[in-house]
Amino acid sequence: NNISANNFSTIMFWVRFLVLALLSQAGVTQTSSNPIHASAPPNPTEEQPPLNTGSLSFPWSHLRLPENIVPLHYHLLLHPNLTILSYIGTVRIELQVQNNTNWVVLHKPCSPVLPVLHNPTHEQVAIFSPRVLTGGQKYFLLLEFGAELGEGFYGFYRSTYRTSTGETRTLASTHFEPTSARMAFPCFDEPSFKANYSISIRRSPAHTALSNMPVQTVVLDDGLMEDHFAVSVRMSSYLVAFIVCDFRSVSATTASGVKVSVYAAPEKWEQTHYALKAAVKLLEFYEKYFNISYPLPKQDLVAIPDFQSGAMENWGLITFRETSLLYDPTTSSASDRLWVTKVIAHELAHQWFGNLVTMKWWNDIWLNEGFATYMEYISVDTTYPKLRVEDYLLDTCFVAIGRDSLNSSRPISSVAESPTQIKEMFDTVSYNKGACVLHMLRHYLTDQVFQIGIMRYLRRYSYSNARNQDLWDSLANTCSEEEFTSGGHCYSNSQSAKNGYLYAGEHLDLTTMMNTWTLQTGVPLVTVARQGSRLVLKQERFLRTTHPSDPAWPSLQQGYLWHIPLTYRTDTSTSIHRHLMTTLTDSVEVGEEVGWVKVNVDMAGYYLVHYDGPGWDDLIQLLKDNHTALSFMDRTHLIHNAFQLTTAGRLSLDKALDLIGYLRSESHTVPLLQGLAYLEAFYRMVERMDIPDLTQNLSTYILWYFRGVIDRQTWSDKGSVSERRLRSELLSLACHLGDLPCLEQAQRSFTHWLDSNSTLSLPADVTETVYSVGAQEDSGWASLLHIYTLSLSETHKHKILSALASSRDTNKLHRYVVGAGSRGEVIRTQDLDSLIVMVARNPKGHHLAWSCVQKYWSTLVDKFQLGSFSIRNIIIGTTGQFFSTEELTEVRVFFESIHEQASQLRVTQVAMDNIQKNILWLQRNLGTLRSWLDQQID
Repeated sequence: NNISANNFSTIMFWVRFLVLALLSQAGVTQTSSNPIHASAPPNPTEEQPPLNTGSLSFPWSHLRLPENIVPLHYHLLLHPNLTILSYIGTVRIELQVQNNTNWVVLHKPCSPVLPVLHNPTHEQVAIFSPRVLTGGQKYFLLLEFGAELGEGFYGFYRSTYRTSTGETRTLASTHFEPTSARMAFPCFDEPSFKANYSISIRRSPAHTALSNMPVQTVVLDDGLMEDHFAVSVRMSSYLVAFIVCDFRSVSATTASGVKVSVYAAPEKWEQTHYALKAAVKLLEFYEKYFNISYPLPKQDLVAIPDFQSGAMENWGLITFRETSLLYDPTTSSASDRLWVTKVIAHELAHQWFGNLVTMKWWNDIWLNEGFATYMEYISVDTTYPKLRVEDYLLDTCFVAIGRDSLNSSRPISSVAESPTQIKEMFDTVSYNKGACVLHMLRHYLTDQVFQIGIMRYLRRYSYSNARNQDLWDSLANTCSEEEFTSGGHCYSNSQSAKNGYLYAGEHLDLTTMMNTWTLQTGVPLVTVARQGSRLVLKQERFLRTTHPSDPAWPSLQQGYLWHIPLTYRTDTSTSIHRHLMTTLTDSVEVGEEVGWVKVNVDMAGYYLVHYDGPGWDDLIQLLKDNHTALSFMDRTHLIHNAFQLTTAGRLSLDKALDLIGYLRSESHTVPLLQGLAYLEAFYRMVERMDIPDLTQNLSTYILWYFRGVIDRQTWSDKGSVSERRLRSELLSLACHLGDLPCLEQAQRSFTHWLDSNSTLSLPADVTETVYSVGAQEDSGWASLLHIYTLSLSETHKHKILSALASSRDTNKLHRYVVGAGSRGEVIRTQDLDSLIVMVARNPKGHHLAWSCVQKYWSTLVDKFQLGSFSIRNIIIGTTGQFFSTEELTEVRVFFESIHEQASQLRVTQVAMDNIQKNILWLQRNLGTLRSWLDQQID
């Protein structure tokens, strides 16, 4: 377990077992405890009556709980005190005993007051009943407990915000996923132990209490309020949520009568309106798309000031980081608006995928996260077409391939037992690869069959748990919607053929096909070559760190085979051709007259393509002559594949650079930014390595080649979302490269903004660029830090944070990082990982950032928890800047020094693989880059 002993003492979780011999429901219709009036936990060291367990050993040795007792209903009463920052409570759990036993084993994070048996390593306690609990009977377990409100981001924790007058206000909120409900109250904290929850919260009249369900309030004799929330639907413990705060809200009602409310700190109330409109529209979309009504009467969305992740899908009470929910039209850019919309879409999709149907165990968390990530694109594309969300889908898959092409990757469905292993499952593979595999499957089955299949899956497993196989079975049942709604079951090959999604008459074996994508590590590379009228195909595992000439290559390829739904397009037809490749080698007839072939149309499939022989030359010429013969997605896919192949040593870098030689003619944002991103990455690499001549030549080339498109940019917020995205990224790069017109305009804008006492509204799309230029001067840096402390917009503060991290003054960077890590007052702890990564990307700060990670490792783990996204982000973000064997050795030595923790983390091997990939890139490509640039500049 990754919760340290220090965290245990901080939590001070205590439990008094009011009922040790459990009460049979047949003989007891009601149990009660003393009312909770105390404002602090009783003395945990007070003498307690002994429990006569003799020399019994802990009755359970596994990390996962036994299944002989299951919870049916929790009656939970909580009284948090926001003054002394602690809470007390009682829970009465109705239990169903499956088999005769004397033991109840459940989760709790530390030792109870009474000397019952406990296993702190597994966060479990075992309660002994002298009387046998009879299989088939129901019982009540009544517990009283208390703890301090947590200081971190898990369990029932405290958060604060500062008003414009400088007053600090406190709230209490929860975050339980994946294994932290047990930090708040004793429970069966595993996803398959679904139960109903009746929650009551005592609070002062000055505060509001929220939970998963609507509330009825009563006034107690002592002036406190007690909120009784309606009984919840059956759900997993990690979806339980409750908040006590003084927030304001804005509300609306969907067409089906669901009340939607958005909550935020009072002075940020004006920033809630966009989220409300988006949430209503997206909730209505999902009800229609899934053909299943949202099952709760209300849906709250709450902006929490201190929040580690982007958002959390608690059923009926979604919690968000403020940057993921609040939208300020005066300071939020087009990218900010898209981000807020996507996160809301993601969390609302979870109300069906994850909440209504939950994975059986965390090894299949992709069933939640992959689906929610993919549904972002389906839902936002329909509800907000002007946001052009489809422009970002390829990026999602490119990120997945980046991780999946390292030997340290993992299968989508992987073993995960300990809390640390479970936290690491919330990664690029589950989210991005999961979404891209679903995208491939949707194209393979057709939209209609895919939609009907997931409707069937959601209905069949509602309020229950599912595995991979259950999804494949639901999708492979190929009956029509009419047959499905009438209850029919039809696994008919003829029906499949009628629906038209089988490839070339192939028999549908969806389980076998999809197991190659979810139970197998990596991403395939398909090599294609023309032999007369046929296209010869070969598949292999794609690895960026190993070349076929490496002695280890055969062992790394052993046993790898995917069932690949290939698509291709040629110059002789507008049709998309399809072929299911199920063997290591294969071929298809394309005809003698075909000039060029583009495989993986619009990158609907999750695989890379290498064109052997003259294949790449044909496509390079096509882009020069008539790039619009291919879709913008195909053009982007070619650029990505070419540069990935250069990293792997399979294609020469000059060939990939020639491929993007057409970009002056490119009018679409996505391929233009894709090509530019590789050139920028090369620039930042040689800049960080301090190679002055190469840095200067690459800067000169980029500014010369893209001069026209740079000069066409305006310093405004006008244009479509795509145009605004291009403006933000292009002007940011131009100024970073030292482009004089860009720097002069940014400096003028910054000066005018400062002279106006920051009352002038800068165009949101260029604000970060303006700030980054202004932050290079001492006075500008100090002014930005001061304004950061006053701003009420978290998106605005994030732009300032990035600008401050761009300073070339190493003393400032050191004070910036160390001060943020030690105080957490000006810069919130939740932003510390982002700050460290921002500084690491600065050529003047990458060694500084890594040194801080090594020096303050224990502090970082205490703040964020081992295995969390923040720790992974810090490790990857700092080590990813290294390109030498000396740096690789330094990282390895550090990981060895923290072996006990590092051995629990998959991300440490990912980090070393990334450095090895960088080293190999330099060996394979640096000389080619230098000579190619010399030719261009001459």
